[in-house]
Amino acid sequence: MPKVAQSTKPIYQNAEASIDERVEDLLSRMTIEEKVGQMTQLDITLINKTGKQKDVELVDKKARYYLKEHHIGSFLNGEAVPATAWYTYIYNLQKIAVEETRLGIPIIYGIDHMHGASYVDDSTIFPHNINLGATFNADHAKENGNITVLESADLGHHWIFAPVLDIGRDPRWARLYETFGESTHVAATMGEAFVKAVQDHKEVAPYKVAATGKHFLGYSAPSSGWDRTPVDLSDQTIFEIYVPSFQKAIDAGLKAIMLNSSEISGIPVHASKKIVTDLLRKKMGFKGLILTDWDDLGKLVDYHHTAKDYTQATEMAINAGIDMNMTPNSLDFNESLLELVKDGRVKESRLDESVRRILKLKFELGLFEHPFPRNDRFQRIGASENRAKAKAAADESIILLKNKYNTLPISADTKDILLIGPNANSKSALGGGWTLGWQGAEPERYPKDMHTIYTALKDRFPDSDITLLPTTVSDSRVVKEAKKHDLILVAIGEEPYTEFIGNITTLELPADQKSLIKAAASANKPLVGIFVGGRPLIVEDVIEDMSSYLWTGLPGFEGAEAIADILAGNVNPSAKLPLSYPLFASHFVPYNHKSSSVYKFDPEQANFIMQEEHSVWQWPFGHGLSYTSFEYSKIRLSKTVLSKNDKIEATVTIKNSGSRAGKEAVIWYLKDHVGSITRPVKEVKHFEKISLEPGQSKEVSFTIEPAKHLGFPDFDGTYILESGMYTLNIGGKLAEFELLDD
Repeated sequence: MPKVAQSTKPIYQNAEASIDERVEDLLSRMTIEEKVGQMTQLDITLINKTGKQKDVELVDKKARYYLKEHHIGSFLNGEAVPATAWYTYIYNLQKIAVEETRLGIPIIYGIDHMHGASYVDDSTIFPHNINLGATFNADHAKENGNITVLESADLGHHWIFAPVLDIGRDPRWARLYETFGESTHVAATMGEAFVKAVQDHKEVAPYKVAATGKHFLGYSAPSSGWDRTPVDLSDQTIFEIYVPSFQKAIDAGLKAIMLNSSEISGIPVHASKKIVTDLLRKKMGFKGLILTDWDDLGKLVDYHHTAKDYTQATEMAINAGIDMNMTPNSLDFNESLLELVKDGRVKESRLDESVRRILKLKFELGLFEHPFPRNDRFQRIGASENRAKAKAAADESIILLKNKYNTLPISADTKDILLIGPNANSKSALGGGWTLGWQGAEPERYPKDMHTIYTALKDRFPDSDITLLPTTVSDSRVVKEAKKHDLILVAIGEEPYTEFIGNITTLELPADQKSLIKAAASANKPLVGIFVGGRPLIVEDVIEDMSSYLWTGLPGFEGAEAIADILAGNVNPSAKLPLSYPLFASHFVPYNHKSSSVYKFDPEQANFIMQEEHSVWQWPFGHGLSYTSFEYSKIRLSKTVLSKNDKIEATVTIKNSGSRAGKEAVIWYLKDHVGSITRPVKEVKHFEKISLEPGQSKEVSFTIEPAKHLGFPDFDGTYILESGMYTLNIGGKLAEFELLDD
């Protein structure tokens, strides 16, 4: 019989071979220069026509230089442009990588799709994470992930830099709105839902997408409140507050992690082997790719001053355990790493560890079989069914914090409405940062069919006369106009920002906005405050001037319609605060504070006494009003004494005792009465969202497992489970039980 010709195709090009086999085969063929190139991520501005983020017109000559001469393995970012532009850009970039380089390794493209495909024109833009946290409904985090991928994977966006898994406990921090709020459990649950939706997506086949948990670790806790400034955390606090959201995502299969740009207790995270390798790799078991943030190796030199030059910074970061460096605008990393290998200060085997992870990710995502984007499914971008899901998320994310005299919903016979304030007719305010561009975008770049609060109100109240005053109107004009109207709406808040651009020197509401509220209130007409922005600003000195107050956060492109529907009563508000709303600009504590965090000195008793929580916050975590009312029954426990291997079934009945259908965020808290390490006054351990018709009741339950819900980590991260008394809290109802020693 004639001999069958043997295939000369390399193993790494054989889709039938295992991923591990393909990785090892390809790795064995690579030069040191090619390995270093795979560890490098460059910015779009180096290879586009204008050197600006919003330009995705590829210059082939520039791309060839970086891909063929320096073997670059990844590029990132851009801004919102039409899908056709992204398609052409990624196709041409990938074509050079696959067809013109020696080994044909496809690039992996990273992008900041933070709340939808936010760098694609006409895409669906969801509320930001702080709003999703306020829904207490993980389905919305899931849909955010689903639709982000559905509208961007076809464009070659296989690596998205989300979700943010930081814990938002400091309202001063400029990136607070990117978090799911104060609760570690809420952040972990929402983050897990997002990661699974992104990475297990079937509708974008043959493509796959990697999620990126960020920013590991403790980035959201700067001592000064300013972005990228030093963090001081005990190891125990790290394990208890900041590890669990990342651990949950890792256990869900998270493929990439981006590091914290700051320092923790004197050591920049990018140079910390203790955090990157010992904690993340060894203790937490993360096997995916570790990426730096923007130019953070350079910052070891000129920001943190822990390295004398870029080469030393590179050595420190590589030895700490990073896999890929977002350089992003130079080849300093490549040159430094090659020098380090040549001098023997970094072994080639250390490069192999990182390159192995990078190649594995590219194989897992199917980039070797499907490197090119496609242009036959663009009708899915911004589809009506996708926008309906973003609208549903916005509906459940807007928090009614005050509603004196039931001013809301607005009565149908209200004919004259005055709308004032800086955010009354703003599209950009609703999206915030990371929307169309890093800091938002120019007004003309927002969708023409996107509503502002003003246009949404006109649509929802066609029979009412809605008067919009200019943002620069004088207080005297406001007083004069307010007297002519039945109802006044004041849209206050913030303009878009993120990262250090959003650093502030006070949490106080701007003076001109306070003055505006005071002027409007002097007319003695019902006044509704509508806050649009990324963090809670102090309203203590104007809240009595407002009959009602809506905190809308950053509700996205469908946010104005959601606001209008809540004002009109078409939607019953169901959101609750995912953070503690501060009462003072200089003193704030999270809901799960230690008991000694809130005290005052009582001269009569000559002793310290604990304050009531209402004297610490304007509104507590979990506060949020509805147009209906809910009644909670007494908590029923299956037992009140249990061993450490036992369980308790806790049950409560919730009744809609009002006249409207509504949704209720059901939040279960636990308190450990005595601990060898001081315990918080309460902790969220479970939550769910339920819907009830008027008069309808529903039984909800929570299974308490000691090993899962009652313990806490020590300073080494070892889980401690101590006997003693515990209190369960739901809807203001309390029940105690005891955990015994085995």
